[in-house]
Amino acid sequence: MGRIVFAIAVLAAVGYVLAAAGLYFFQEKFVYKPSARIAVTPASVGMRYEEAALVASDGVRLTGWYLPLADARGTVLFCHGNGGNISHLLSVAEDAHRLGLGILLFDYRGYGQSEGTLSEEGTYRDAEAAWNYLVQEAGLAPDRIAIIGRSLGGPIAARLARDETPAALFLEATFTSIPELGQELYPIFPVGLLARYEYPTLEYLKQVQCPVLVTHSRDDRLIAFAHGQRLYEVAGQPKAFTELRGGHSSAFSEDAAAYEAGVEAFLAGVLGW
Repeated sequence: MGRIVFAIAVLAAVGYVLAAAGLYFFQEKFVYKPSARIAVTPASVGMRYEEAALVASDGVRLTGWYLPLADARGTVLFCHGNGGNISHLLSVAEDAHRLGLGILLFDYRGYGQSEGTLSEEGTYRDAEAAWNYLVQEAGLAPDRIAIIGRSLGGPIAARLARDETPAALFLEATFTSIPELGQELYPIFPVGLLARYEYPTLEYLKQVQCPVLVTHSRDDRLIAFAHGQRLYEVAGQPKAFTELRGGHSSAFSEDAAAYEAGVEAFLAGVLGW
C-alpha cells in the first residue's frame, strides 16, 4: 500500500511540474489568441472608412481602419482584447458612431493583416503607432482623442495614456496585471514566478493624468469585478465607474443601454463633449 501511495504521489508531482512547465513555455497561447482572417469590413455594414497604414517605431507594419464621423464630438482610439482582429469589432465602431464619435480600429502585430511577432513591448509600440496616425496623419488634436482599452487592451491603453496627453482613458473589462489575473485563474500554480508577461494596468494607471472611466460587469467570469474596482480606486480625479451585467465580452451588447449611458454621461459631464 505504501508503494502505491508513493507512486501516486510521484505521478502527481511529475504531472504538476509538467503542467507548470507548459504554463510557462506556452504562455503566449494563453495571452494572445489572434485571428488572421478578415471576416468583414466596415463597408459590409455601410460604414465609410479609410485603410490606415501604421508603422511602429521598430519598423513593423500594421493595419487599421479609420472611421471618421462628420461633426464628431471626438475620436476614439480603440485597443482591442486578446482574441480575433479588427473585423470582429464593427459593433464597437457602430457604438462609437451612435455616441457621435469617430474611431480608429487597429490590429496589433501578429493579428489580422498586421506584420510582426507578438510581444508585450510590441503591443505598446503598436498603440503608439495608432496614436501617431491620429495626431500626425489625421491631424487630430490630442485633447479630442479618447483612448479605450478593452480586456487585454486595458494595460496597452493605460500605458499609452501615461505617455501621451489624451482627453480621457476608458478601461473596459480589464485586469490589474497578468500575474494577478493568472493567479486567480490558476490558483494551484505560483503564477507570479511563472509569468513572462506583466501588462501592469494598475501601475500604469497610477501615472495617468487624464480623466478615467472604468467599466466592468459584475457577472464577468474571466476577469473578476474586483479588478475593475481596484483600478477605479487608484485612478486620479476626475473619474467615473459604470457597472454592467453580462459576460466578459457580451456585457457591452447585453447591457448596451447602461454602457452607452455611462459613456454619454462621461463625455458630456466630464469632458464637455
